[in-house]
Amino acid sequence: MFFTGISDEAGASIERQIAAHKELGWQHLELRMVNGVNLTDVDDATFEHVVEAVEAAGMTVCCFASQLANWGRPITSDFNVDLQEMERAIPRMKRLGTRYIRCMSYPNDGWTERAWRDEVVWRLRDLAKLAQDNDLILVHENCNGWGGESPANTLDLIRFVNNPAFKLVFDTGNTFAHKQDALEYLRAVIDHVVHVHIKDGFLDGTKNVFTYPGEGSCQVEACVRLLIEHGYDGGYSIEPHIASIIHTGDVGGEERNEALWNSYLTYGRTLMALYARAAATAMVAK
Repeated sequence: MFFTGISDEAGASIERQIAAHKELGWQHLELRMVNGVNLTDVDDATFEHVVEAVEAAGMTVCCFASQLANWGRPITSDFNVDLQEMERAIPRMKRLGTRYIRCMSYPNDGWTERAWRDEVVWRLRDLAKLAQDNDLILVHENCNGWGGESPANTLDLIRFVNNPAFKLVFDTGNTFAHKQDALEYLRAVIDHVVHVHIKDGFLDGTKNVFTYPGEGSCQVEACVRLLIEHGYDGGYSIEPHIASIIHTGDVGGEERNEALWNSYLTYGRTLMALYARAAATAMVAK
């Protein structure tokens, strides 16, 4: 088991991201953006700089939080964009020794349920095959897209893609925005979970309000306890959304560096304390 985080929520530069994880005593990074650009899109010189910085810090990269099939790529988008991103990601993942690459499952864009599902399945089959051929794991997040609509859809997606290189990243905090019960969702899919994102929050009318873990409606401590009792021993990756929400365009900036830094460190420490409580309770329960 280890703690990590989608580190651009601590700061834009790779140096700032590494420094935040060192401050928390963490050895792993989940990389998404460096200086506002996804790691799969940065130029070669920037990528080499990232590699050098990570290696010099003695850290590892546990996951690429890619843009594959995400909230910005509806089912009507050009699949070649995803194929090309995956092809760029593969050598970079190998260079960093990273096995997991995050995807979603394409928001709908006016298609029928059946047509949407079928298109999602064949696209993710192709991406999973690319992962399998390169000894990588494509991890699907319960977020925007057909597979995140319900636990039943997630399980169907696993069954239809039918590839050992296709697994799940479970995000505790994506559930409240979709009016789902996080603990029930996790119970249904837990056998396929190999990576965990930690978010929390609640709905204020129609507004998503993000909180520190344990302060929202997502039953984060109960989810962590369930994972421990189930034998999960992978990463817990924070995605605070306190001072930075990437997909809304609210990405912070230099004037908000301290807010990003402070909220990230507080979030990480809050998670570690929550995990300790959950672990103690899980041991009692056993």
